[in-house]
Amino acid sequence: MSARWRRWPFARRLRVAAAAVALNIASILLGPGAHTALAAQKEAPLAMRCAEFAGAVLPPELIALPTAGAQIESASMVSATAPGNQQGGEYCRITGRIKALKASTPDIRFDVNLPRHWNGRALQIGGGGYNGVVVSGTGVMPFSPDRAPLAQGYATFGDDSGHVGDSSLAVFGLVDEAVTNFGYAHLKKTHDAALALIARAYGRPPQRMYFAGGSTGGREGYTVAQRFPDDYDGVIANSPALNFSGVRMIGVKLGQAEYATPGGFIPPLLLEQVYQRTLAVCDRLDGAADGIVSDVAACREHEAEIVASLRCAGRKPSRDDCLVEPQLATLMVMRDGLSLPYKLAWDVSGYRGYNVFQGTHLTGSLGLGHQAERLAVPRFFANGYLFAQGDGYMRYFVARDADFDSLRFDPQHPGKYRTQLIALSQTIGAMNTDLARYIARGGKLITLQGLADEVISPNQTIAYHQALVDRFGVDEVNGFMRLYMVPGFQHGSGAFIPSVDLLGALDKWVTRGASPETLIATDIAAATNGRSRPLCRYPLFPRYMGKGNVNLASSFVCAEP
Repeated sequence: MSARWRRWPFARRLRVAAAAVALNIASILLGPGAHTALAAQKEAPLAMRCAEFAGAVLPPELIALPTAGAQIESASMVSATAPGNQQGGEYCRITGRIKALKASTPDIRFDVNLPRHWNGRALQIGGGGYNGVVVSGTGVMPFSPDRAPLAQGYATFGDDSGHVGDSSLAVFGLVDEAVTNFGYAHLKKTHDAALALIARAYGRPPQRMYFAGGSTGGREGYTVAQRFPDDYDGVIANSPALNFSGVRMIGVKLGQAEYATPGGFIPPLLLEQVYQRTLAVCDRLDGAADGIVSDVAACREHEAEIVASLRCAGRKPSRDDCLVEPQLATLMVMRDGLSLPYKLAWDVSGYRGYNVFQGTHLTGSLGLGHQAERLAVPRFFANGYLFAQGDGYMRYFVARDADFDSLRFDPQHPGKYRTQLIALSQTIGAMNTDLARYIARGGKLITLQGLADEVISPNQTIAYHQALVDRFGVDEVNGFMRLYMVPGFQHGSGAFIPSVDLLGALDKWVTRGASPETLIATDIAAATNGRSRPLCRYPLFPRYMGKGNVNLASSFVCAEP
């Protein structure tokens, strides 16, 4: 039997092993007679099986990482005509909690949704910011034009990563087990609990398990591929916060430039001037005057010219005309990134800078600060998203002191906080390039990132991709990964907001071997809704061919920078 097992293809062995796991799960949940119960389940209505979950307890042995088990709080059928159900079908909604080892640690709250008409696949969905809110898994995926995954027949699930609060709150950083949960453990714990429920409901485990998320959810996508490669067949990880400690520290450096340096604050009117100047110089470099800087490499060659035109240089400063040296220095902090004289986990020594002078708009709700005074507790709009998030990280995760003043923190010389910074980068970061096991089992990875992202540096994402190429070679990376860098796209907003079916592309790649190449995205930005552009595989970008409708993707070609 063992010789026959070894002759089977890896994918078949994996499915057989998964079926054995499902039977073991059923044995634990159902007790004696599990084989018979599983067979009978195929004939039992989903509503009957759904009701059985209410009040159920999942023992700790069903979850690979240490927990005190899970408690199902509710399980009920949601009819196709129920108010608020836009999924187009009936499904079983399950809510529960995964208990922590310590009573002082918050539970991991989770939702699982089981469609009546199941396609045999499951999708775990990531969160955002510092999480803190349960990802319901019932809605349409961000920037996807198609129906919600649940409506397509996917069993979906998500969680709150192990604490309660909005995405700006970092107070849970004071609790060790909560930090570990947020960093990576909640992903595995929720996965295992959901897998048990799916196998119990349908009598078999999913044939395919996918993960999808953006920002923090993008980091979570890379995390599951790195830490739990045997659990997933495919991952969509957009705008990933891979270098979590790095992006938090550069946020603190920005705050220091704006609020601890006299004259460093840049009012929104001047930030708008910076953006408009980059458009004036760089918009047409791709052949089309469409409000999008697509040829970022060519635009970078004009950076000195752009900066010189923005510098006051003897002119009398005004609120909307030119920038004085401290204001330019603030922008240079963001452009240059962060270089550290010590190494974080996985040999990381800094954070890559942003495309500040290549079409990134810094006046939005996730941009730089909108008021010249720093609040005692910085907030996104008032003091800038990066600074507010970085300040919370330093207070609660690093210093573990609510009164800590992040404006006095020196990332280059962290002193007594260095050990904690390095430990956190290991727990929360996703910069490990060892994806060998994920590649070997056939896992696929799709990443979409805005070239004008003002929160997650596009150059950090590109650098990680290059590190994979350096490690595995370009052919190996092309065999399992697709990277799409989107001109004009910021962190959920921008001059171009792409709508594209990445889940469909991932599923076709995994199940049919149809690797995605150039994709077509429809713009959902309010001012330009409906125009289309090709999504080009990195390092290509869309160049206008010089004729045809500038609002149609067919008028563009993917070109080398």
